[in-house]
Amino acid sequence: TCQDCHADGVYRGKPTACISCHQPDYAGTTNPPHAAAGYGTDCTTCHTGTSTWQGAVFDHQATQFPLAGAHLAATCQDCHADGVYRGKPTACISCHQPDYAGTTNPPHAAAGFPTDCTACHGSASWQGATFNHAATAFPLTGAHVAASCASCHADGVYAGKPTTCVSCHQSDYTGATNPNHQAAGFPATCESCHTTTTWNGATFDHDSQWFPIYSGAHRNRWGSCTECHTVPTDFSVFTCLTCHRQGETDSHHRQMNGYQYQSQACLSCHPRGRS
Repeated sequence: TCQDCHADGVYRGKPTACISCHQPDYAGTTNPPHAAAGYGTDCTTCHTGTSTWQGAVFDHQATQFPLAGAHLAATCQDCHADGVYRGKPTACISCHQPDYAGTTNPPHAAAGFPTDCTACHGSASWQGATFNHAATAFPLTGAHVAASCASCHADGVYAGKPTTCVSCHQSDYTGATNPNHQAAGFPATCESCHTTTTWNGATFDHDSQWFPIYSGAHRNRWGSCTECHTVPTDFSVFTCLTCHRQGETDSHHRQMNGYQYQSQACLSCHPRGRS
């Protein structure tokens, strides 16, 4: 009625802003509490019709936290159960701290995962997270790309894991028999011979690590490893005497004091061979 808006008897020059009549509605609203939450007093932002005060719509896209994915179906109470509507933090962890703390596969808190949820999760679903291993201290290459998390993190440790090959491949090192890595005293720097493409098909740089056979006098003078390494299960055992016959060798060392026709003696005097 006319009295609803003109109870003060003023009919001309009345303000036309909704709040001029609806101040009591604004101040008395508790779900959500407009005044306490600091809502603007432009009622038309949410209350678009004149037929009813109820059924207001709020454009969350105009805020600092536009809704996307699963957030679109969330109710106001899901995020604003504390009654705070203005100035809420927008970081995922501010709402998802229980999810972070309660996750066990992998255990985010125990593993020291960062609390920037968006690094792995999207808003479409909390499940199906992706982890960018390339951004860590151990980018995945070769066969490692197809490895499951549990292959390397079965102990539940995700942060601060050692990055040396042998930290995961110790059993491969000790179990190798052809050649026998452990018996031969091979270094535990797997990448010296192996690549991440496959554990098999390793290459061994004999020249730089042990004795020059690909260069110098021994180049193209041998056909297989077993010519020098006569014990296949132990490559630390070697002989020079297969090729260096005693008669010829003795004749070359007649003037050498302490000469012995023995492989270890050969190596001690000729550690890099003789060109």
